[in-house]
Amino acid sequence: MQLETERLLLRELTDEDFTKLYEILSDKETMEHYPKPFTEEKVKDWITWNKENYKTFGFGLFAVVLKENGHMIGDCGITMQAINGRVRPEIGYHINKNYQKKGYATEAARRCRDFIFENTPFNMVYTYMKYSNISSYTVAIKNGMRFVEEYEDPVNSKTKVYAITRKEWQHERSEKR
Repeated sequence: MQLETERLLLRELTDEDFTKLYEILSDKETMEHYPKPFTEEKVKDWITWNKENYKTFGFGLFAVVLKENGHMIGDCGITMQAINGRVRPEIGYHINKNYQKKGYATEAARRCRDFIFENTPFNMVYTYMKYSNISSYTVAIKNGMRFVEEYEDPVNSKTKVYAITRKEWQHERSEKR
């Protein structure tokens, strides 16, 4: 499967993406809001997990590729995540630090949000992050999500959760027409 935006292609991750993905997910600065950067083994497991998600759910995290030059700059997509004890569809993203603050995460996440509501029965989609990850929740807000809860979390100490309902998404789309 492949999704497209004005500037990006979102395609399924493959084993050939390991080097580029490792460059991103092992970077201390890029992964500052995670417990620690990923090891080579963790990145391999990440790719395998997403390939299993494609088979099981029809979605997962996708490689984010610039249309202009074919360069992979991150991953973004939908996974089923345990958020405060409940499994929910979640939009996640990691963008190479050299490509951050250019709107790529927002653009990719928006396309994934649209995909969920256009192709699944889910009536709400979420994103969650460490409470201090301002960039991540700024992307959520730009994509019409609103703050829905904050909870204590042994991994993040505190986790913020943002979400958008199908009805809110439909309203947003109708206003743009």
